[in-house]
This record gives sequence, structure tokens and C-alpha cells, in this order.
Amino acid sequence: MIFNKDTANNTAEQLLKIKAIKLQPSNPFTWASGWKSPIYCDNRITLSYPMIRNFLKTNMAKAIEEQYGKPDVIAGVATGAIAIGVLVAQELGIPFVYVRPEPKKHGRMNQIEGYLEKGSNVVVVEDLISTGKSSLLAVEALKEAGVNIKGMMAIFTYGFPIADKNFEAANVSLTTLSNYQVLIEQAVKNNYITANELAMIQTWRKAPDKWTNEED
Repeated sequence: MIFNKDTANNTAEQLLKIKAIKLQPSNPFTWASGWKSPIYCDNRITLSYPMIRNFLKTNMAKAIEEQYGKPDVIAGVATGAIAIGVLVAQELGIPFVYVRPEPKKHGRMNQIEGYLEKGSNVVVVEDLISTGKSSLLAVEALKEAGVNIKGMMAIFTYGFPIADKNFEAANVSLTTLSNYQVLIEQAVKNNYITANELAMIQTWRKAPDKWTNEED
């Protein structure tokens, strides 16, 4: 769920304005999964804009406290959510750790970096949710470390049904500042896309794993 509609609208507009989210149906992106997509989100760009990163930090911290209560620790998912996770932890005045996709192959072979006490109440911070798979792998690593997961907070989600199913199966609550539906509303309202491009994006959203921008 989104934190609140006003914040969702503002977040979407700012991400579009600085091109942290790009919409280009006529020249689609290829995701790491191999999917072709008319949308690409890179929230790391927000770190280069002090006012926007402060807005995200403040509202993510506020949402966490309202939705989950103040946790003992913020855990960022490597690598995209490390920086925003640190900012949120600083705003809340609590410790921070981050979770690698898998344990290191050398040294102490850590998967979780930082000090994490068993029994701690943890909120996981992400920058982006697509299918939720990598985010939930981080949650699993944290659970294995013996902590209590209060929920996850992310900047943006595509809102895919598969992500909803994955979070439900893992029994993890997800809160985001904005989502796909709000993004499209803002993109149309502020003329970031044409009517034809909107139709292409809506077609993609119905079956993103099969989508192509080519005409039948």
C-alpha cells in the first residue's frame, strides 16, 4: 500500500522530473530479467538532488513510524537501498545494517554487514519493488539471523500481482511512497506521455513478461 496519496503524487512527480523514472515505449529498456519494458526506474539518481533525497528520507521515516512503530534497526537491501537506508536510519536516530544478495566468498563471509542483535525489531528499506524476489531473499537472511521483521518500506513499486503474491506468501507487509498507478496518473496529468504511449504502457502492464512494442 502507499503511505498516502499526496505523498505518492509528489514522489511520482519528482521521480519523473529528474528522470529517475523514464517512460519511453517507443524505445523500450531491457531489464536484468530479460523483460522488455517501456518503464525504467533508477532511484539512485535521487541521491544527486538534496531536496528530493531529503523529501524521500523524511517521508520514509515518517511512514515507517506510523505503519510499523519505531524499529530498533533499519536494514537496507544492497546495493540500491544502502544509501537511502542510511539516510532513513539517520533520520530515525537508529542503527543501520545492509544485506547482500548472498554471503561474501572471502573474509568473514558476511551476508549482513553491520552489527545486528538477535531479537531486534527491523524494518527493511528498498528503493524499488518489481517481483519482490530479491527483497524477500534479504528478509529471509535477516530472519535467519534471528530478528523480527516489522515490515518493508520502499520508494516505488510496479505493483505486479506476482509481487503481491510473493509478499503475502512471505507474510511481509509492504508500504511504499508511490506506485505504478499514481505514476501513470501524474505522467498523463503533466504530459510526460502521449495517449498512444499510455496505451502501450497499459498493454505492457497486463503482461510485462510477454510485452513487445512491435505491432502484430
